[in-house]
This record gives sequence, C-alpha cells and structure tokens, in this order.
Amino acid sequence: MRHAVKGRKLGRTTSHREALFRNQLQSLMDKERIITTLPKAKELRPLAERVITRGKQGTIHARRWALRWLIRRDLVKKLFDDIAPRFSERPGGYLRIVKLGPRQGDGAEMAVIEMVDRVAPEKDAAAAKPEKSKPAAASKRGAKAGKAPAKAKAGKAAKAGKEAGEGEEAEERAAKPEKKQPKKKPAKPAKAGHKADAAEAGRGRQEPHGDGRRAKPTTPRPGGRKPSTPQKTG
Repeated sequence: MRHAVKGRKLGRTTSHREALFRNQLQSLMDKERIITTLPKAKELRPLAERVITRGKQGTIHARRWALRWLIRRDLVKKLFDDIAPRFSERPGGYLRIVKLGPRQGDGAEMAVIEMVDRVAPEKDAAAAKPEKSKPAAASKRGAKAGKAPAKAKAGKAAKAGKEAGEGEEAEERAAKPEKKQPKKKPAKPAKAGHKADAAEAGRGRQEPHGDGRRAKPTTPRPGGRKPSTPQKTG
C-alpha cells in the first residue's frame, strides 16, 4: 500500500521524471499549449504554476530558480517579461486541463494543458486574415484573355508577311536571266611519237635484233616507270 505517498512515479526513476518535466515545461512556456497524457498533465500543472508564481516575483533568486527548470535563458526572459505580467492580478490557476479521450493504439487517456489567457501564435492570426477579393483575380484573368487574341493576331500577321516575302523572292528569281555556263576547252591531242610509243608498249610488240634474234616482249611494270624501247644496232 502507498499510503501518504504524494505524486505519481509514472514508471520512471527520479532523474528520468525530472528530465521529462523539464522538457514539458520548456514546450509549455514556448508554445503555451501542449498535448500529453492525463496523468502527466496532472503532475505537470502544480510545477508549472510554481514556476509562473516565481516569475511574478521578479527577483534574481527567482530567475535562478526558474532557470533550474527551464534551462534556456530565452524562455526565462519570456517568463519574466511576457507571461508573468499577464497573471499579475490572478492569485493562481494559471493553467487548464481539457480531456481529449483515449489515444488510438494503446487507449491512454489524453489531455491538453494550456494557459488560460493564451495568446494565439502568429500563424493562427495570419490564417484568420480575409482572402483577397475575387474581382481583382477576375480582372487579371480578363487581362490575360485580352492579351491572348492580340498575340494570336500578331502571329498571323508575321506569317502573312513571311509568305509575301517568299512570293516576291520567287518572282525576282524568275525575272533574272540564267547565267550561261562557260564551255569546257577540248583537251590537246598528244604528239604522234608519244602515241606510237605508248601503243607499242601496250601491245607488247616484239622487235627483231640486228643479229636475227627476237627480243622479249616488253610489258608495262605495275606502278613503275615506262619501259624503254630497245635500241636498234647496225
């Protein structure tokens, strides 16, 4: 039996439980509203209210005491300069707990813990602003619709101009006389002596020697110089 034992252990050791409350306090002072399980919210509310009460004192000792739980200096500054002055006329009861029902999965009872005069964040204020009037949007659409036919007309005019230019160029080409191509000069005939030598070399003609022997036929060497005709003796 746990008679006369104050507080819940939450299934944690003392150091683990204190670290949990420090993290929750930091989030609560920063956002001014957090969602957690109902037992944790009930254990956190007395500690958070003591921190706010220290913020109302405004002494150096109170700042050091709050720094022990909040850890961050910017959150201590917000507590003493912004949150505590809002509760200067309230003797207590700075937080409220609202039940949310069982959590899907493990069925744990969930709750919201928040400050009673919480200031809405900037994102919520921005979302609450009215949207821009629809006539302005309609005028923009009308302007875009007016620009589209003008662009189409300009495109058609450009195409018509190109076609007209092409027609004029074709007429100018037809009107110009065609230039006569220069006649090619006929190749000069080769000399008779050279022709005879070439013919004889191509046929492989045999010429008799002076001593009555037949000479070997001379054939052109592939890729070499022209064979020379044998000299006649006698």
